[in-house]
Amino acid sequence: MEERSADPAPGSPSPSREREILEHLPDGIALVDPNCVVLWANDRLSAWCEGGDLRGRDLIDVLGASASAADDIATVREAVRAGRPAGGTLQTSNGRFIDVQSSAPCGSDSPEVGRIVVAVRDVTHTILEQQKRAAIHAAGQTLADLSPAELADMTVDERIELLKSNILHYSRDLLQFDVVEIRLLDRQTGRLEPLLAEGMQPEAEARVLYAKTEHNGVTGYVAATGASYFCSDTTKDPLYLEGCKGAKSSLTVPLMLHDEVIGTFNVESPEPGGFSETDLQFLEIFSRDVAAALNTLELLVAEKASTAAESIEAIHGAVALPVDDILNDAVAVMERYIGHDADVVERLQRILRNARDIKQVIHRVGERMTPSSAHSQRRQGERRSLAGRRILVVDPDEQVRVAAHALLERSGCIVETARDGAEAASLVRTAGEAYDLIIADIRLPDMSGYQLLLKLREILGTVPLVLMTGFGYDPGHSIVKARQAGIDLVLFKPFRVDQLLDTVEKAISRHIAALPTGG
Repeated sequence: MEERSADPAPGSPSPSREREILEHLPDGIALVDPNCVVLWANDRLSAWCEGGDLRGRDLIDVLGASASAADDIATVREAVRAGRPAGGTLQTSNGRFIDVQSSAPCGSDSPEVGRIVVAVRDVTHTILEQQKRAAIHAAGQTLADLSPAELADMTVDERIELLKSNILHYSRDLLQFDVVEIRLLDRQTGRLEPLLAEGMQPEAEARVLYAKTEHNGVTGYVAATGASYFCSDTTKDPLYLEGCKGAKSSLTVPLMLHDEVIGTFNVESPEPGGFSETDLQFLEIFSRDVAAALNTLELLVAEKASTAAESIEAIHGAVALPVDDILNDAVAVMERYIGHDADVVERLQRILRNARDIKQVIHRVGERMTPSSAHSQRRQGERRSLAGRRILVVDPDEQVRVAAHALLERSGCIVETARDGAEAASLVRTAGEAYDLIIADIRLPDMSGYQLLLKLREILGTVPLVLMTGFGYDPGHSIVKARQAGIDLVLFKPFRVDQLLDTVEKAISRHIAALPTGG
């Protein structure tokens, strides 16, 4: 007697309706046996496999899986053979990526005679986007990928040219943008200074723009708001100012650093609607790395100076720590001879004076060599209230001590450094002129920041102290104890330049106000 199939349940779709549903799914669907031989396939899958009847053919073969996907092929075959849900992404010989997902067997409880439903989806676009995002991020990480020694040998202009060359290379080859403009925001003036322009008209490159929402084009609007801007049709956009001749669309994103706008990145296309949401995502990813590279290389327009000024700064940076070593060694020896050999003490004091004079001589020579235009440019970024202030920085990390010299001396401070609490105490005891401020890490090799405070109070009485810590880590509770003792200014590393200078200004101002004479 012939077995009849059960009638469909009331309200359920008929077999023909089920087949129609399968035919209209966006995925390719196949019914295969445990050996991956196709028993039935919908039209979508047949079309992907260049048409024809797929029945009786091996599913993996008709998908054209590449030999490089051997592990994923084995995973799919084993899952089908075992009759369990599984899947994998197969790369085909023609460069596509196919996601293959198998279901549990249907039609029988026995995998040997069962039928397995396999869903096939083309995920090429998704995979290529993921790969491109990774490539863009990797490219961004190499924008300023130089060793400290290489950077030390480069002038500011050379660093700028390196960064511009790398940005253009990746913009063209990876992002496929041919027209590029980058401007940097001068915070004092609000002006957007051109850093890089490729494919822009000369008059557009020279155009004066400010970070304002009106009358400064799309670039000014983006810099003022911090929001990316699509211009899909330049002929109808009231904000657009012509940059590239014949451009029909543009895409502009802010360069962001620590949630602050430091500039803009603009690209343009001769085609209306020439950019997509994906282009926006790619450009924003790349722009974050561009902003980080600009910060790393200190390429902000306001910090440019003449070649002579750069040379003097490089010389000063090279001698700063060696001079500090001389000071610390001389002080350590002098303290042993005080009260025992006046002649040795006098000679050591002369060494100390000469060592301190070295940095001042370099500074005075630089002032004479540097053109007046460079002087005025530096003064824009200086804190005049800090000029001439004597600051002692105590930190075991050489990079922190180097940075202290570089950042504070730009504002005219006289900086000396020590590696531990003992060196700091010796410098304070023997200083001919008192320090206006002492900045110390909470974790020194020989004592905590709070213990240093107590030691310095024995010498000075009132201690103008600021504590530093990385990521808020304070195992000895130095910050809490120091605050209880009246020291409440703390720098959290890594700190921005403006945070450092603001804290130094505030601490010195408080110290002067607390002095009995009023300063």
